Parts: sequence; C-alpha cells; structure tokens
Amino acid sequence: MEHTRRSVLTRGAGLLAAGSAAALAGCAGAADGGSDGFEGGYTAFFTLTDWTNEVAGDHAGFEDPVEVGQLGHGWTPDGNLAADVASTDAFVYLDSPEFAWAQDLAETLEDDYDSVAVIDGLAGLEDDLLEWDHSHDEEHDHENEEEGHDDEHDHEDEEGHDDEHDHEDEEGHEDEEDHDEEHDHDDREFDPHVWVDPVIAADVVDTIATGLGEADPDNADDYAANADEYAEQLGDVDAAFESIAEDAARDVAVLAGHNSFQYLEERYGFRLHSPVGVSPQNEPSQSEIADTIEVVNDEGIDTVLYDRFESDTLAETIVENSDATETAAVTPAGGTTREWNDAGYGYLEQMTEVNVPAFERAFGAQ
Repeated sequence: MEHTRRSVLTRGAGLLAAGSAAALAGCAGAADGGSDGFEGGYTAFFTLTDWTNEVAGDHAGFEDPVEVGQLGHGWTPDGNLAADVASTDAFVYLDSPEFAWAQDLAETLEDDYDSVAVIDGLAGLEDDLLEWDHSHDEEHDHENEEEGHDDEHDHEDEEGHDDEHDHEDEEGHEDEEDHDEEHDHDDREFDPHVWVDPVIAADVVDTIATGLGEADPDNADDYAANADEYAEQLGDVDAAFESIAEDAARDVAVLAGHNSFQYLEERYGFRLHSPVGVSPQNEPSQSEIADTIEVVNDEGIDTVLYDRFESDTLAETIVENSDATETAAVTPAGGTTREWNDAGYGYLEQMTEVNVPAFERAFGAQ
C-alpha cells in the first residue's frame, strides 16, 4: 500500500477536458486562502470531511461528494467529480479497496495533476488495521452449499474425478499458490472502518493535519493546534466507551445488520453478535436468526441494535420473537442523514448522541 501525502507532479490535460473550466471558476474565492491561495478541496466521505474541516478551521473548506443518506464505500461518483477535485488544492481519502473510486481518483491526481495534495488518512496505520473477518460469510456460504449438495451431485463428482484432473491440479497448484499470494499482498482485505475507533481516529486526524500543513505551510501550526484540540474531544469518546466496557452487565450485544464495529470490539473487549456478518449483501438464514434469538434470550439482552443506514426489519423480527423489548439505532459514522444535518451532528455527535447511548443499553451499562 503506497501512501502519498503530497503530490507535486506535472499537470495533464485529460480529466480537465471533461469540465474543469467550470470547476475552476466555481472554486475562485471559495475560502480565505493560505499559502499560495490554498482554499481546500474534497474528501472521500462524511467523516473525513468533518475531520478535515475541523483541522482546517477558517483557513480552508472541504466538501463531501457523497449524497446525504449514503456511505462513501461502495459509492460511485458521477463523471464530473474528477475534474472538480483536480481543480482544487487537496483530496483526503482512505487507501482502501472499499473506496475503490477514491483510490482511482487519488492515483489519477498523483499521476497527472500538480498543486493537488493527496492525503491518505491510513498512512502509517498499517499495523493497526484489522483483517476483515469474513468467517461468518464463509459459514453462511457453506451452509447454503450444504443445503444444495445432494447425493446425486456427490456421485457425479466422484465419477468425473480422474487421474488427468488430479495431474492438472498438481501442475497448476504452485502457480495458483503464487498468484494467490501476490493477490493477497496487493489486495489485502482490511476492514476500512478505522474511524469508529476514537483512538485511531485521532491518528487519522493528525495525519490530515500533517498533510494540510505540508500543502499550506503558512498555516501548518494552526492545523496542528486544531488537530490537538479535536483529539481531546476524541479522548472523551474513548472514555465513554471505556466506561461502557467497565460497567457492562454482559460482554456481548446483538447487532441485526452487518458489523462495522470490529475496531470497537478490538479496542474495548466487548463482542457484537451479528446474524449477517460483515457483508451488507448477506441475507441471514432462518437458523442464523434462530441462533441470534437464542443469544438474546440466554444473555438477557433487552435492546437489539441495528444500523441506521440499513433496514430495521431484522431487528424488529428478533425482538418480536425473543425476550428483547426494544431496538436501537447505531451509526457506522460513514455518512449522515438530513435529520442529523439539521441538528448539526458531526462525527462526535453521531458517536456521543447515537452510539454511546445505544451501546449502553445493549450492553446493560446504563
């Protein structure tokens, strides 16, 4: 994984031909510029926008291209975004395949455009990244395969398994192993949701401040000071989750949706049971729902969590068929809603006003 905080390269003409003139005109006078008129730019999603604006203060402004109600990973931008970003001063993103569009854009900026600072929030955090736990997804797929795997299919496989096939497998095994090893190295499956961990969040904010300071040296000290001040507020979020872990009546809660909170589990030692796993595309089987209901009843769980950016139907189903009495929304803080926008919620408010109270109820730490 290559990380670049500052790209000073030759400006090309390819992307700007798609509409940069209008974008350049729109950016003129957008903010009180710093070094050489530094005015700001774009980030890859809501939380990075919030953090970068907190660090930038009055010196620059950053926009979130992702629509309200959507998350930045798995999102696809329209055709004008590249030209818009290329005409600004900076782009802040996470170098993760879950943000493939942002990776592609960052590479284009680094290859073809000067005067655009490309800031990767994951720079230097390689040792802190968690592998994305797909064990649940593999079990889910295995269960589905078993249901469709009958005796006739087994017999056909046995009949068709000859020596030539064995020889081909043996010949190709070494090459396949090498290819897989190379693929794993280049496309390691790390959980990108580092921002839910307030401790790692402080590191990302510091990286943003460093990147902005390199791009706009005149205001570097202010960026560093703003980052330090914000880190203190992140420390309050950390303390709130520490209290939940210490006061919890149980070490497990149920999340009726895909699990975006592995970093919280790792940091604070509690566990979230999900019938869905980490993939939002998975649909739980009846046996997985039944197992989850059993966890609720055995652990005496009253509150079932669900992701605010997903349906609450599964959570309601679990409550209706278990001893639980309520559902509560949590947020992966990867996006925002109109309601939260109207209330002035940033990352801190999503964590303290939404997640902390919900986790307190789910873990019995009230």
